Amino acid sequence: MALALILTSISPEVGGVLVRGEKGTAKSTIVRALAAVLPPVDDHEARLVELPIGATEDRVLGSIDLESALAEGRAEYQPGLLVKAHRGILYVDEVNLLHDHLVDVLLDAAAMGRVTVERDGVSVERDARFVLVGTMNPEEGELRPQLLDRFGLTVEVAAPRDPALRAEVVRRRMAHDADPESFAAAYADAEDALRARIAEARKRVGDVRLSDRALLRIAEVCAAFEVDGLRADIVMARTASAHAAWQGRDDVVLEDVEVAARLALPHRRRRNPFDSPGLDDDLLQDALGEDDLEPDPEPEPDPDPDGPGPGSDSSDSSEEPGRSSDAHPPRCKPPDATGEPDAEAPGAGTTTAAAAPYRTRLLTVRGTGTGTAGRRSRARTETGRRVGAERPTGSGGALHLVETIRAAVPHQHGRGRVAGRLLLRPEDLRVAVREGRESNLVLFCVDASGSMAARKRMEQVKTAVLSLLLDAYQRRDKVGLVTFRGDRADLALPPTSSVDVAAARLEDLPAGGRTPLAEGLLEAAKVLELERIRDPRRRPLLVVVTDGRATAGADAVARSQSVAVWLAGTGVASVVVDCESGAMRMGLARVLADHLDAEHVPVGEVSADALVAAARGRAA
Repeated sequence: MALALILTSISPEVGGVLVRGEKGTAKSTIVRALAAVLPPVDDHEARLVELPIGATEDRVLGSIDLESALAEGRAEYQPGLLVKAHRGILYVDEVNLLHDHLVDVLLDAAAMGRVTVERDGVSVERDARFVLVGTMNPEEGELRPQLLDRFGLTVEVAAPRDPALRAEVVRRRMAHDADPESFAAAYADAEDALRARIAEARKRVGDVRLSDRALLRIAEVCAAFEVDGLRADIVMARTASAHAAWQGRDDVVLEDVEVAARLALPHRRRRNPFDSPGLDDDLLQDALGEDDLEPDPEPEPDPDPDGPGPGSDSSDSSEEPGRSSDAHPPRCKPPDATGEPDAEAPGAGTTTAAAAPYRTRLLTVRGTGTGTAGRRSRARTETGRRVGAERPTGSGGALHLVETIRAAVPHQHGRGRVAGRLLLRPEDLRVAVREGRESNLVLFCVDASGSMAARKRMEQVKTAVLSLLLDAYQRRDKVGLVTFRGDRADLALPPTSSVDVAAARLEDLPAGGRTPLAEGLLEAAKVLELERIRDPRRRPLLVVVTDGRATAGADAVARSQSVAVWLAGTGVASVVVDCESGAMRMGLARVLADHLDAEHVPVGEVSADALVAAARGRAA
C-alpha cells in the first residue's frame, strides 16, 4: 500500500490509488500520514483535503459565492473541494458509499487536472491536479466496474497474521498515544529521508526512458490478462516509469513492469465474481518472460536488397498456426425445434449446474421512484444529485437557496427593497429536487420445464439468472425466485437480501415436464402483491426467463398471454429473457414481452460484454 501511494505521489498522472481492505487495517491512517512526507509545494506543506461521503455536488465542484451575490449583486465563484486539493492530496474515505455521480466528477477532475463549472450563473475553469486516494471496505458494497477502472492503482490490505508483527503494531500505537511528540521525533530522520527521496524521484521521472521493448512487454502483459480498453497499458507505463525513478534508474527494467502490473491490473483483469483477488502469478511470469528490457539498440543499416522483404510470400500467404480461416469455431447444428411435447419428457427431473457468472447489463424500472436508496433505478432522494428546484409541497425538502434568491430578485422593485437587503415572501421559496438511485425487488420467474433441459439450455439460463442475482446483490436489491414446471408454479425463494440462499436454490433447481407459463405468472403476481403491502415504496422488477412455449393445459399459450396482459395492467415493470434457440424459432417469448409491455432480452444478450459486441457488429 505504501509503495502505491508513493508512486502516485511521484507521478499523479498515474490516476490515484484505491485501497481495499477489511476494517481496522490502518487504511485511513497511512493515507493521512502520506501528507506529512510529501515534499512542500511553493514552501507550503502539501495539503490533505478530505471529501466526506455526504458532500453535495456544489460543495465538491464549487458554486456561486452567496455573500458577494447578496451584498454586491455579482456572481463570483467560490472554489470547491477539488480546487482546494490542487497540488495536494484528495482523500475519500469509504469511496464505495459515495454517490456515483460524485465519483464520476472527481475521477474526471483527476484525469483532466482541471475542474469546469457551469452552474448557478457561474462559468469557470480551474486547475485541480491532485493525488487521488480512496479507501473502501468491500463488505459494505462494491464500486461499479466503470468507476473501478478509473482508479489508476489498487491494493488489497489485510491485518497481519504474524503474532510478532501484530504485537509490534500494538506496541507502537500505545507508544504514540502515551507521548505523540516523542514518538514523532523518533521517526523524524526517517521521514526527512523519505521526503527527500520522493522529491528527487519527482525530478527524475520526466527523464526516465521507456523503451519500445518495455512498451511491448506492457502490452503483452495486458493482453495476457484480457483487460478491456487501453487505460491499463497507459497506467502501467506511467507506473513503471515512476517506479524506475523511485529506484534511481534512468531506464525502465523488467522489475518496474512487474511492479506496475501487480498494482494496475488486479481490478482490471477479466475475472468471474467468485474468483480470488490479485493476479495469477504463473500467468504474470509467463507474460513477462525471462529476458530483461535492454535499451533499444541503434537502428541497423538496411538489409540486403536481394534478401526476403516484408512483402515476401513466406510471411503473407500462410495462416497463423492452429487457426482456421473462419472467425468463429464451427458449431454443432442445433436439434429440430418443432417437437416440443416429445422434447420435454427426456429432461424430466434433471439438474444442471450453472457455469461461471458474468457481468450483466443493467435492468431498471421505468420512471422515477421514491424507494430505499440503492443502485438500480432512478428515484427522488434526499441525498442524490441536485437536478432542479420546485415549490415546496408540504412534504419537506432542503431549501434551494440560489433558486429562492433567483425567484425573489425580479420582484424587489415592487416590494420596495431597502439597500443591502433582500425581501423574501413564501411564494419565493424553492426546495431542491434531488435524483439518485433506489433498490428494487427483483423477482425471477424461471421456466424449469423439460424444453430447457432437452435443448441443453438450462446451464445457460442458470448462468444468466445467477449473474443477475449477483448484480442485484451489488445494487442492494431484494431478490425472489418463482419456478414453474409440470403443472404448477412454486415460490422457490421468498424475497430476501441474501444472494447466497438464492444461488443455492437456483443451483438445485431441476428441469423437466411441461410448461405451465400462466401459472408461473399468476404465482409471481401473488408474490408481488404481498410484497407491495409489506413494502409499498420498493418498486418491483419482474424478470421472466422462458422460451414462451406454454404447453400445460388447454389453450396454454393463449392463457399465458391473457395473464400477461392482466399483469401489465397492474403497472409492474417486467423483462422477458428469451431462452429460445435453434434455426426454427416461434418467437413466443417476444410476443409474451409485448403482452407484458416488457423489455425483450435474448438470453445471449444478458451479458454486458455481449451487448457491447452486438453494438459493434451493428456499427461495422
